[in-house]
Amino acid sequence: MSSLYSFNDLPAQEKFGAWRETVSNAFVPLDAKSHAPGVFDGHLLTEAIGALQVSEVTGGAVEVRRSPETIRRSDPGYLKLGMQLRGYCVLTQDDREAALTPGDFSIYDTRRPYQVAFERDFAQLVVMFPSELIHLRPDALKDMTARRVSGRRGVGGLVSKFLVGIAEQLRGVEELAANQQLSNGVLNLLAAALSEQLGCESNVPPETHRAALVLQIKSFIDARLYDPELSSALIARAHNISSRYLQKMFEGEGTTVTEWIRRRRLEHCRRDLVDPRNSTTPIATIAAQWGLLDSSYFSKLFKTTYGISPREYRAQSLVTGHDSLPQAWERNYATSPAG
Repeated sequence: MSSLYSFNDLPAQEKFGAWRETVSNAFVPLDAKSHAPGVFDGHLLTEAIGALQVSEVTGGAVEVRRSPETIRRSDPGYLKLGMQLRGYCVLTQDDREAALTPGDFSIYDTRRPYQVAFERDFAQLVVMFPSELIHLRPDALKDMTARRVSGRRGVGGLVSKFLVGIAEQLRGVEELAANQQLSNGVLNLLAAALSEQLGCESNVPPETHRAALVLQIKSFIDARLYDPELSSALIARAHNISSRYLQKMFEGEGTTVTEWIRRRRLEHCRRDLVDPRNSTTPIATIAAQWGLLDSSYFSKLFKTTYGISPREYRAQSLVTGHDSLPQAWERNYATSPAG
């Protein structure tokens, strides 16, 4: 369950002090100095997801430091990933600077001094985890701190998209807390992105590359669900692998490529059917928008999967005003690494 810390009810002169103390307690001991004109506004939203602590931090112009003194107070050996959601920041560690704009991210090590400076109002997603959980050699890891990873290309773009999706689900999504697969997915993607950044993919174990590739392929599939011609052969060609290897990767996930595509299409159709904005859209049109052109096949597939026809499902959901299906299926589905 997410924990939200807000300071709106405090007197203006106490807000920054409360924000500073809360952030320091939630992560590791930190020093902070506000440069915000007027009243400092900010909040902290945090949740444990498997082995990760995922937090959304907002605030005004501020400089946050991890000094030798604060390290002596507590040194749990964590790494932190900071991904900019809004505003601009400069992260400094190990004689390097990473200037981050929305979508960009970088990592830093709480065992050594660092500084994060925000020059105006900001929002940042911070992922904190024990350093031993990331599959990189310690010497390679030290070379990767305070390096900007673009959220607009390569594996970094996939990491950024993945993390934005997690940030959007922090509020009120209780199922995230025990999702170890989601935690592993973030760590595998991060290791692959950092290695790509430095051109040292050989530092990453093969299983990490494989897990990152699976997530990349799932993202590719999601972006093309509308295409009725989407197939295993097309996906394999786009990722320079054989169809046989593609199938073996999905067998390792306990499914097949075809079944994964089918489930993702059904899930999008299901959500669209209960969206009041689509109440007058024909069911066949909704199915076709997600690559399911045969309406009779779609109806049969929907009923086989959910135990109710799409027409009955839509009618029940519109009457009750909420999703009428049991939540267990969606919860089980959401625990898959890129679900």
